[in-house]
Amino acid sequence: MCRCCYRPTVIRPIGAVDVYDYAVMGEWLSFAVRWLHVITAIAWIGSSFYFIALDLSLRKVPHLPAGAAGEEWQVHGGGFYHIQKYLVAPEAMPEHLTWFKWESYATWLSGFALLVLVYYGGASLYLVDPNVLDIPVWGAILISLASLAFGWIAYDLLCKSKFGDDNRRLMILLYVILVAMAWGYTQVFTGRAAFLHLGAFTATIMTANVFLIIMPNQRIVVADLKAGRTPDPKYGKIAKQRSTHNNYLTLPVIFLMLSNHNPLAFATEFNWIIASLVFLMGVTIRHYFNTMHAGGGEGGARDVRWTWFATTVLFFAIIWLSSLGSTTRAEPDESAAITPFQQQFASAAGFQDASDAVMARCSMCHATEPAWEGIIWPPKGVVLETEQHVAKYAREIYLQSGRSHAMPPANVSYMEEAERQAIVEWYEGAL
Repeated sequence: MCRCCYRPTVIRPIGAVDVYDYAVMGEWLSFAVRWLHVITAIAWIGSSFYFIALDLSLRKVPHLPAGAAGEEWQVHGGGFYHIQKYLVAPEAMPEHLTWFKWESYATWLSGFALLVLVYYGGASLYLVDPNVLDIPVWGAILISLASLAFGWIAYDLLCKSKFGDDNRRLMILLYVILVAMAWGYTQVFTGRAAFLHLGAFTATIMTANVFLIIMPNQRIVVADLKAGRTPDPKYGKIAKQRSTHNNYLTLPVIFLMLSNHNPLAFATEFNWIIASLVFLMGVTIRHYFNTMHAGGGEGGARDVRWTWFATTVLFFAIIWLSSLGSTTRAEPDESAAITPFQQQFASAAGFQDASDAVMARCSMCHATEPAWEGIIWPPKGVVLETEQHVAKYAREIYLQSGRSHAMPPANVSYMEEAERQAIVEWYEGAL
């Protein structure tokens, strides 16, 4: 038997992990980091929303301690809480002080780890689209990193400039920058990566606000208290401004992070406009709740009901835009669209059987123009109409239809076990 045809028999003990399991382990690693990201984001967003609501609900009552701006009584978990806020600082350093910072740091760090695992590690699939901009993977990663750094530097300089003294004017300019970045990302990356990067761009600003502005300012105040000095109120004012920005940016970031599940948002011709409208929806929704927390519920709520009308109009505008066109383009040379690593799957033993199974059971949905009733766009933007497509998405096919029965959903196209086994043998044999 010639060396090229020989493949040694591998004995795989129960529970053992060998070289053929790298795709499975990679998928679970990605899932674990994603779960961590969600957990930390819940903690960060929860505390952020709570403190914004608390700030807005504080009441100025008689006999408050010196320096206190207001107080609030709350009930939760079978008990009552009496909360007072000092705009600058109390007269003396309290014995116990709780800092809220790690929720933000852990959210960004886990999100960046996920960006590296999914979009940098799988750049040829999820980051670079030659039909949008034909650039090398390393170039795309550098653009990604540079854009995140640019976002923070530009935003921070604006906040510290005279222009930033007017918070409303500053927020309008920030929105213009976000719209420009939405358009710019769609000219460089895949639609899915463009939305994800716009979310990461915004989240980087938010976390940097905490790490580089809010926390250092609070440390200055604490140091002054310990030294017996009267803290300068400017530090609290600056921190409050950045915290307010974070409050209005949170909801759009959540939408953008979840958007990879909805091709109708990212894989359409007007995806950058959709992303821009999402930021406006975040403002209208948060404005309503902030007004309610500030006491607008007693008659004042009627004054901000327009926000729900505006949000509904924006949402239906997004739906309309998503139906106008697609960013799907015909590939002039499909063989050029796959990497040398992906090419090895096209030349592996069993490829024809696996490819036939995929195109027979999957291509009715995963097509440029899906034939399955009710499906307008290929799920997650994955097209499986040719052998080159099958080679390009080999790992995803292996995980979704070989190692698991996730696809086809509910096995609606009746993929047989023999076909799933053919996919497994083809993929593992190519490694």
